[in-house]
Amino acid sequence: MPASKRPRLIRKLLLLLTVSFCLITMAASAQPNVAKSRPLVVGYFRGDSMLRQFYVKDLISRGSAPILDQINYSQAHIVDNRCAVADPVADLTYSFAADDSVDGTADTPEIPLRGNFHQLQELKRLYPRLKILISLEGNPDVFVKAAQPENRIAFVNSCVQQFIQGKIPGGINAAGLFDGVDIDWEYPEEADKLDFVALLAEFRRQLNAIGPNFLLSVAMGTARTNYQHLDMAAVALYADQIAIMNYDYAGPWSKRTGLVAPLYHSPGDPEIEGDVDSTISRYKEAGVPVSRMLMGLPFYAYSWSRVALDNHGLFQLGEPERNDVLYNYVVSIQNKFTVYRDPKSMAPWLFDGTTFWTYDDDLSIGAKVKYAKEHGLMGVMIWELSGDTADGKLIKTISNGLDRHDEAGTTARTSR
Repeated sequence: MPASKRPRLIRKLLLLLTVSFCLITMAASAQPNVAKSRPLVVGYFRGDSMLRQFYVKDLISRGSAPILDQINYSQAHIVDNRCAVADPVADLTYSFAADDSVDGTADTPEIPLRGNFHQLQELKRLYPRLKILISLEGNPDVFVKAAQPENRIAFVNSCVQQFIQGKIPGGINAAGLFDGVDIDWEYPEEADKLDFVALLAEFRRQLNAIGPNFLLSVAMGTARTNYQHLDMAAVALYADQIAIMNYDYAGPWSKRTGLVAPLYHSPGDPEIEGDVDSTISRYKEAGVPVSRMLMGLPFYAYSWSRVALDNHGLFQLGEPERNDVLYNYVVSIQNKFTVYRDPKSMAPWLFDGTTFWTYDDDLSIGAKVKYAKEHGLMGVMIWELSGDTADGKLIKTISNGLDRHDEAGTTARTSR
């Protein structure tokens, strides 16, 4: 090589090395937190659960708290392109009686922070390894506006200030309560593709600026139309958890009965890819590592009436009846029906010759937990915790499937 060309070549090499270093640095800063080695158990707690006489303290009495790794508190809202507490009474000011309180003492008006937020604080004191995320929900239009470039930074900052730094309007301090944010945008359209990823990138940037351990989760749908137009590999780059809502494969929006969350495709099901296994496979193909996936588990049921007798009511026309009924109610009426089960997915249904119920039980949940372990999934996600029985039948099935039976008495710290 002529000597005259060597300085130019050296300059080019130096430029390439500089660019490569910058790209590596940017990618490293975007990386989410490293997943735990054991499968996670994540459960949603609804802010309106008290309307069902279900309280944070019931997570202890049912045996859920020592099993759960993470609670997603549902929910926070978006108002005028800013994060907002969804229900100030339930979340901040409701005074729980002693019998309904985690620490067994009644709230008094002198306590600046009461409501579910205070109960969750008390729960974290007992179970310090437990993570709690605020689930940010709203209709798609408000997400679209908040994610626009001119709104995005200020919007994310409002969420981080309120829920991560704990600066609740009104001078309320909730610092240390939430360990991250769950984004439940149902669902970004193709026109929102870039803004969706940019929103996650901005959440990651601002969370990382506060500390290295704050979590970012996204809830994703099961239909291909929910995600096929999105850059799911980029989503997985910024999000710690891709919580796939592996339920509602059938429901009261259709007059045809079906299985709410079958693990595998059932013969006779007219819906193609209407099962958990197909959805997991499609997300893998879309670029999401299984180590980022949480498999959704329903703790609720749907029903139809006036259903035809064929196939014991499965995949038959009927009249949609009950919407989002808790699993514990199904247990209370089960002896009035015959229990049928799909032999491949272990999915159960009830039928009495006219009324049909679809749900998950301990056998179908057990099969899914086994699947999650064998396929290397990050873990499972529950919608939602109030649906379990008083003795925690479903979550204990999850615990047994993950070999956690020795942990129940080891994670709680003595109450103050």
